[in-house]
Amino acid sequence: MNRIPVGKRHVELATKWVGSLATFGTAGGLTLLYFTDWKLFLQFLPIYNGKFKTEE
Repeated sequence: MNRIPVGKRHVELATKWVGSLATFGTAGGLTLLYFTDWKLFLQFLPIYNGKFKTEE
């Protein structure tokens, strides 16, 4: 069984990428919500939720 060597240097490099990965992941998730118009989540977004108001 081959083991993947993960050393101190690999962990150090990975920690430098965490901020970028979180930013791109958040942007990608919000873009997905915008284009799919997913009411379940977007109804709680402060500015965007006006689109889902029902007329009574």
